[in-house]
Amino acid sequence: MSTEDFTYGGCNRQSATEVGGKTPMNRPFGKKIILIPLALLVSAWLTVAVMRSSRTPPANPSSLIAGTELFQHIRYLSSDELTGRLAGTPGAEKAAEYIARQFDENGLIPKVGQQGYQQVFSFVSGMELGPKNQLTVSAGTDQSILALHKDFLPTAFSLSGEFEGNTVFTGHGISAASLNYDDYEGVDVKNHFVLVLRYGPEGNDQHSQFNRYHALRYKALTAREKGARGIVYIDDQENFSKSTLSKLRYDADFADSGIAALAVSLPVARELFRKAELDLDALQKEITARKKPRSAELRGLRLNFRSDLHKVTKSTSNVVGVLEGHDPRLKEEAIVIGAHYDHLGLGDLGSLSEGRGKEVHNGADDNASGSAGLLELARVFAKKRDELKRSLVFVAFSAEEAGLLGSKYYVANPAVPLDKTVAMINMDMIGRMKGNRVTVGGSGSSPHWRELLIRQNQHSQLELKFDDDGFGPSDHASFYSKDVPVLFFFTGVHQDYHRPSDDYDKINLAGTEKVLELVYETVLNIGQQETRPLFTKAKVSSGSRGRGEFRVYLGTIPDYGEEVEGVKLSGVREGSPAATAGLKSGDVIVECGGKQIKNVYDYTYILGDRKAGDVLEIVVLRGNERVKLQATLEQRQ
Repeated sequence: MSTEDFTYGGCNRQSATEVGGKTPMNRPFGKKIILIPLALLVSAWLTVAVMRSSRTPPANPSSLIAGTELFQHIRYLSSDELTGRLAGTPGAEKAAEYIARQFDENGLIPKVGQQGYQQVFSFVSGMELGPKNQLTVSAGTDQSILALHKDFLPTAFSLSGEFEGNTVFTGHGISAASLNYDDYEGVDVKNHFVLVLRYGPEGNDQHSQFNRYHALRYKALTAREKGARGIVYIDDQENFSKSTLSKLRYDADFADSGIAALAVSLPVARELFRKAELDLDALQKEITARKKPRSAELRGLRLNFRSDLHKVTKSTSNVVGVLEGHDPRLKEEAIVIGAHYDHLGLGDLGSLSEGRGKEVHNGADDNASGSAGLLELARVFAKKRDELKRSLVFVAFSAEEAGLLGSKYYVANPAVPLDKTVAMINMDMIGRMKGNRVTVGGSGSSPHWRELLIRQNQHSQLELKFDDDGFGPSDHASFYSKDVPVLFFFTGVHQDYHRPSDDYDKINLAGTEKVLELVYETVLNIGQQETRPLFTKAKVSSGSRGRGEFRVYLGTIPDYGEEVEGVKLSGVREGSPAATAGLKSGDVIVECGGKQIKNVYDYTYILGDRKAGDVLEIVVLRGNERVKLQATLEQRQ
């Protein structure tokens, strides 16, 4: 599941705030075990998996869903062999090939192009250094060229080009009127490079009042708004090679920060301050002790910085298979059943692990569980295709964790036209049911959904928790934004979410089976009805969206599937302040609160500085027209 929409009244791009070995069962079996009959092995695997989790009840033998096959799919898709299924990697390709084989074995039809079941698309997966990165320091007649990687490194969100200017030390680079703290007060930084310390005056304390200002992009926005030419982050480690600042870390946003940005090692920074007759360590100690700014011009010190960065583009693919309905008329209409199969790879982006180093994030629940459910439903429906009037389109989406990119690509290139797509059913993280509860998102996207689900749930007797909103941190949001009724099945976040510990031995197999039974009954009902479900925009209260520390609610949904300068909206929540103000899907926000918006981080930080009742002027590009709007922010409850 993507972390989108977990923070503010729209989506939070992954890391707008900056987040072992496996069990023996994940290792290859030795020669002696290979001699054991396969059926006995499968039985043993299933028994061990159930026993290893005290909350995993036995599978239901009367179910249409085959627990043994479901378990095999989850086990393979979350194995170390696939190295976390990061989109654009060989592990994800293996997963896609596995899913395609299952579709083929069950007689699904490939209908999305020339690559069989795989719908290939490209996306930006990272940044790389070009050959022209250079930092030259001038102090009077003394001039020196610093060493790339050893002494300095551009940030992945730096502007590319050549930049030159004098230098100013601006403490931690924080300007927070609400905290009565401003590192920029009393110093002129226009057209200068600002040198800033990491974190804040209370150190790297996540509970500090300054914590939200620690983010590198936030400091870049502040420097840009103050008129600086560039920002230089001073590392906090004696050994630069061991610092996160010494790595070119792509933060999954297409857009740069609108300013030159680089990091320098702590020893180099000390030498730069010495050239300007200042003591960096003494200045930092004074700021820490007094909790007050201590900014100063670095007289005579001038930087020339050449930044050469290039986007890395990779290919990945959705996997799409179709079961055609038997009704001559209704088979032209389709129900999309979807689940994303990608995950976090080695955890370079999006991991919530507190450990250091790269570890395989197997993503058994997120989302091998949903992908395995997709395969099992394809098998069951393939045997009952004569009962379907409408067609079924099974889609395993890729690059969901990168911002719902696979589903956004699919809705732009569907196997069945969207005006003939009567519903989208999404499964994401259905493998860790607690008690008997399952959350069903999108229940307000059609007036038929609640009654239908309550009726179909009579057999499974699950505890249904309805969430009307059709937007959310998974692929159904891409369909809802195109006015397709959606349902999103989800059994909840847990302590292993986006961590290496999300392994298959913790899956609640019987609970997953129950969810799939409900999905099966629901899809079967929709597939047999003469009339298609009506679509409605769900009205959602400000208190029901978001998980972060934002105090205000606006109701915009950013779109990460297209490279723009600003923030493009894929949707606006019905009845929200954004909708009242007149913002629309497709608008590109370029100014907010009097500040230029270059990327989703700028937008996030500006909203975070506001309070309920503030009237926010927002400028959008609507086609070729600049439109000024005013939105009154609401309290997030």
